[in-house]
Amino acid sequence: MEKKKHFSRTLVTTALPYANGPVHIGHLAGVYVPADIYTRYLRLRGEDVLMIGGSDEHGVPITIKAQREGVTPQDIVDRYHNIIKDSMAELGISFDVYGRTTSEMHRQTATEFFRTLYDKGEFVEKTSMQYYDEQADQWLADRYIIGTCPRCGNEHAYGDQCESCGSSLNATDLINPHSSITGNVPVLRETKHWYMPLDKWEPKLRQWILEEHKEWKPNVYGQCKSWLDGGLQPRAVTRDLNWGIPVPVEGAEGKVRYVWFDAPIGYISNTRELRPDDWEKYWKAPDTRIIHFIGKDNIVFHCLIFPAMLLAHGGYQLPENVPSNEFLNLEGDKISTSRNWAVWLHEYLRDFPGKQDVLRYVLTANAPETKDNDFTWHDFQARNNGELVAILGNFVNRAIVLTHKYFDGHVPAAGDLTDYDRATLAEFQNVRDTLSENIETFHFRDALKDAMNLARIGNKYLADTEPWKLGQRRLEQTGQHRRPCRRQRGGTA
Repeated sequence: MEKKKHFSRTLVTTALPYANGPVHIGHLAGVYVPADIYTRYLRLRGEDVLMIGGSDEHGVPITIKAQREGVTPQDIVDRYHNIIKDSMAELGISFDVYGRTTSEMHRQTATEFFRTLYDKGEFVEKTSMQYYDEQADQWLADRYIIGTCPRCGNEHAYGDQCESCGSSLNATDLINPHSSITGNVPVLRETKHWYMPLDKWEPKLRQWILEEHKEWKPNVYGQCKSWLDGGLQPRAVTRDLNWGIPVPVEGAEGKVRYVWFDAPIGYISNTRELRPDDWEKYWKAPDTRIIHFIGKDNIVFHCLIFPAMLLAHGGYQLPENVPSNEFLNLEGDKISTSRNWAVWLHEYLRDFPGKQDVLRYVLTANAPETKDNDFTWHDFQARNNGELVAILGNFVNRAIVLTHKYFDGHVPAAGDLTDYDRATLAEFQNVRDTLSENIETFHFRDALKDAMNLARIGNKYLADTEPWKLGQRRLEQTGQHRRPCRRQRGGTA
């Protein structure tokens, strides 16, 4: 049997949500609730753990949102960063730091990182033809170009993807392309950019993932294998855009870092923000375990591209695991921000005050760990009433009522144990051990079932042993006459 690795500390990161809108239940089920469960578990065990989060505030989605509203990109990210940060805190997602990629610390960290790779000769310069809007006098990112999809004929396909047939596209693939800014037909111009030669790191990534991390979740391992088997290609690190961190190289005026390169460095900069004196041990010490919690659309970035960046830089540890989830649907339909088909966290918190734990419970019970799963309001109600109230709430209520009624609110010392007592305690221990194992291997739905089984065992024990009868006899024998406690709602004694 392979010896289990020992780690002195754990760094947990969560995917950085785009600050062009609030977060919804799909984000929570896929990333933030499982990350919080894992982090809280390690804290309860007394382990050294940091949970790092933050907003991704650069990239084209931000500029498009700002353009549509007639405000600046900074206005957009300021608004949504605060909405996201505040709603996460109210839900109880216990970040040690929730930063942002527009901070000065991030600008400094990302610039240093880029410059290190540039000075080491890790980039390749290439020239290519890119669309330019002469009337707007600006280069057009893929999402600013709309045309007809060459595969399905959809007349509103974007320069990077057709949302009708799902095909990945290049802007030059579009038929009759036009600028979404002015509506004009763009022209092709030559531009220079810097590329990350991912193919250079393919052998190391193949060995690290396919040979050394076969324990990763099948969806993560499978997607990585598919990309590696298809062969990695150089990927542009820079782009022509006026919103982002400038490229710190002579001759790169008007260019910024691509968001795929910029955003993951946010994990490092946010750690530096939190722990300026000892942040490096959480990223560079061999006895640090790094865990990235992400959705499946981020697998390639966190398992292949970011690790290639870290390898090229040198000195950083690679992640020990990347427990990615699938997608959560809503009432049988794919969650869509453009169609406003979502349950937004800040609105849920407003409409269901004090019901944070109900949402966390239902999202964990329905977590899309191995396949896409579905959230329905009927299931939400059924789980609240039939599980949280009827099982867990009933057990907790009974235990509290009995303790206050017969022992002044103090848990009494155990007396002589019967065989049934010992059997119940052993069952508790077995389930608890299984629960711990499930959390440590990122099976949170199964861990939740274990937690509910503990409550079921407790309810059965109370029903079988009827301790209130023993308590009443004790009161009668000692001559104590206590006024019965008012029975709390949701349980029986």
